[in-house]
This record gives sequence, C-alpha cells and structure tokens, in this order.
Amino acid sequence: MNGAQREVFAAVDIGASSGRVILGRLTEDGPELRTVHRFPNGAQFLGGALRWDIESLFEEVLTGLAAAAGTAAAAGDTVTSIGIDTWAVDYGLVDDAGRLRHLPFSYRDARTESTIGVVHAAVPPEKLYARTGLQFLPFNTVYQLAAERSLDGVQALLIPDLLAYRLTGVRRTESTNASTTGLLDAGTGTWAADLFAPLGLSPDLFPPLVEPGSVIGRLSPAAAEATGLTERTAVVAVGSHDTASAVAAVPAESPHFAYISSGTWSLVGVELEAPILTAESRAANFTNERGVDGTIRYLRNTGGLWLLQECLREWSIEGPEPDLLNLLAGAGHLPPGGPTVDADSTEFLAPGGMPSRIRRAAGAAGGPVPSSREAVVRCILDSLANAYARTLRDAERLSGTRIDVIHVVGGGSQNALLCQLTADRTGLPVLAGPVEATALGNVLVQARAAGLLADGAGLAGIRTAARAAARTIRYEPAHLVTGEQQPLLPAYRP
Repeated sequence: MNGAQREVFAAVDIGASSGRVILGRLTEDGPELRTVHRFPNGAQFLGGALRWDIESLFEEVLTGLAAAAGTAAAAGDTVTSIGIDTWAVDYGLVDDAGRLRHLPFSYRDARTESTIGVVHAAVPPEKLYARTGLQFLPFNTVYQLAAERSLDGVQALLIPDLLAYRLTGVRRTESTNASTTGLLDAGTGTWAADLFAPLGLSPDLFPPLVEPGSVIGRLSPAAAEATGLTERTAVVAVGSHDTASAVAAVPAESPHFAYISSGTWSLVGVELEAPILTAESRAANFTNERGVDGTIRYLRNTGGLWLLQECLREWSIEGPEPDLLNLLAGAGHLPPGGPTVDADSTEFLAPGGMPSRIRRAAGAAGGPVPSSREAVVRCILDSLANAYARTLRDAERLSGTRIDVIHVVGGGSQNALLCQLTADRTGLPVLAGPVEATALGNVLVQARAAGLLADGAGLAGIRTAARAAARTIRYEPAHLVTGEQQPLLPAYRP
C-alpha cells in the first residue's frame, strides 16, 4: 500500500434497518474508515404493501456523498470512486425513460405466498437448484417477479444497481447480488437463459452483468451537482450484496475458516471455489452465492438479530426504553439449558408482536416459556447459537472442508454473549470483528480497482489489508465445554 496516496473511497452501505456513507483510505498502518453520514431505513406499509421508500433512500445517499465530498476536500483528499452495497433480492422496475413503475417491494411482504407454486410448476425446484444453487427462501427474486402483474416495457434493477443507475444513468447488474435472484447459473456465473422463457420472463429483463471491481459509470451532471463531487468520480461495482463485501473483508489467515455475517440476518457458511449442487445440498437448503473474485459463498441464511431488534422495538412502545446492556447482562447470568426456538422459522419473518411469538414458539416446542425480558433475550441468543452450530456442521459435511475457526463480522460481532455461546455450541474458537466488515470490503474492492493494494492476487490483498484494519476479540469454547457455569458479561456497543 502506498501511504502517499490521497485518494479516498466512498462506501454506501445500506442495510434493512439503517444506512451509512463511509469514507475509506489506505495508510501505511492499514485502512482507515470514517462514517460521514448515517440514516435510518425500514420497510413501510405503503399502498397496502411493505415497500422501500427508494426516493428517500436516494436523497440520503446524495446527502451522504455531499458530506463525503466536503470531508475529503477539507483534508485535501479526492474521492476517487463510490461503491454501493445493500441487502439482496429486492428490485425496482424501471421503464425506458428511467421511471419507476412502483416503489420496490420489501422481501418481508407476503405477496409471494401464492406464487411459489406457480414458479415450481413451470420449473421444478430440483431443476432450479441444479442450475442456480440457490437456497429456497419464499422471497427470492424469482418468486417476487412471479407476483408482478406485468413486466412489459421495464427492466429489473436490484436495489444497489438501481441506486447506481440514479447516480450514473448506466444500467448494470452486479454479479454477487444477481446470484440471489434464482436466475443466475451457479456454475458459469451467467444468466441461466433457459429458465427465463418457462417463467414468462424476457431475457433482457435484467441489465448486463458486471463483476466487482468494474467501473459502472461516472457521475451524471445532476448527481455531481447534488453531491459536490466531480463528473470524473467513478461508481465502481463492489460486492453489492452486503454479505459478499463482508465476506471479502473477513480477516482470515487460513483457508480453513467459517464466517457468520451477523446482523438483521445471519449468513453462516464457508468459502469455496466451486458450487455444490447435489440433492443433499438442496435438502439441507444451502445456497451457492457468488463472492468477490468468483468465489462461492456456500452458506445458509439463518435467523438473525432481527428477532432481538423487533423485541426491543416492541418493548420501547410499551415503555420505558429498554436498556440493552442490562438485558444482555441479565441474560448472560441465566443458566444454560433454557428454552429455545427455531430461529430460522418463517413465523418470525414479519414484523410485530415478536416477544409473544417467541414465547408461543418456545411453549409449542415443549420447553419452558421465557417469562422475563432477559429470558426472551437469552432464548433468542441460545437459539441463534444453536442454528449457527447446526449450519456449520452441515457445511463441513456437505462441502468436505475443515473448519478451524469462526469469524463473526458485522453488528453481531459486538455481542459478547452471542459470540461466547457460538463458541460453546460449536466447540470452535470465535474471532469477532470487524464490525464494519461490509464497508471495509466495499472500500478495499474500490482501492484494488484503483491499483492501491500491493498484493492483488485473488482475495489475498484484500484480506491482508483487512487484517491490518481489524480489531478482533477471541472467544474460546471453554464456558460450557468444560462444564463451568460463569456469568457471561456482554460488551455490546449498539
């Protein structure tokens, strides 16, 4: 890395509950990240459905990029490029004039309930998996598209591609996010053209594919004026599925690692060179999604901190505002062997009434019903740790890989109780951090595209830089493995 460079990179990182614009630059001591703008996000009931207010999101992106331009200029730096990552599967339909047909639906909307059978009647699920390698989830893009009344005269742009189009006027589909549609060939990384016609889809429904590191386009005059950046500023494709960027920044030294990208969802798996498309893999509901540099993220979507977030939201409505640190401390003092639920169950997909749903599910499972808030929190975290352990055992068995260490990245890496429980359930050490793995991976892909990484071979250069930036905490599987019962004191930083 060349510390004399004054180039900086803007990472637009938007999750299902919040977004941020982060400036990153490379120094002799490693990458530095600085958040210049934060904003809330969330699906809203609009027009009788759960949708994303994409217009407000785009305004927040412009505001964040303007803050990035001002911050960079004040430091004598130049914003070289912009990378955008968001959640997967959702999209906007854009006509030839660039107009949205309607606000994008949220994957949590129930509209696909009646379309799954329609899709499977046209293309049997075993054929879908053999071609796309995609885990069955009821909100996969292919099921959402089947719920549209008409797709005539429009193109589908996945959310990060839609934002990039708004900035540049160029339509492209980034490959890591394309792999979550259920329409990308897992083996070739190209569109599975033979699936489109049986599903009644135009082969031109999506724009052309690009790989992470490709320049999508330059800022339009309007975007340059709104942000204060120059029209020379490039928008670079990164791992636009946020998990792809997060996994790229896992600070692993050995190939024998597993990852848990822990946030609203938990993405739990291993990194492979080729997909696994067997019937056994399909039965285990594992997905083969593309990563940076053509790698395969062999993983399963499991329940995530959405369950805890929804409980906190519900309790804040009841008042007073719950103290998360105290709740986690209380949960950490509870003995092991308490109630658990199936954290992957679709019954937890929709918002609303989460504490009651967790209590009902625990009772239906035949265990004790968590009565206190601390017990509900412990039930959630025990259930997540169980799901992680089960998934990683399956990943080892199905892929034939060996896992020596688990890297937890994202917001959940701050939850000491969850990390310790994960180590205990798996019997493997857990390395927690970095928290901002997604933004770090986003920035490092941009930096590599600009030629600023010393080692550009595969992901080695990115991970070397990620290790320089990471501040990890190690959790050993000693707590329950040794039979010792000690309080698990969390160090959670919201």
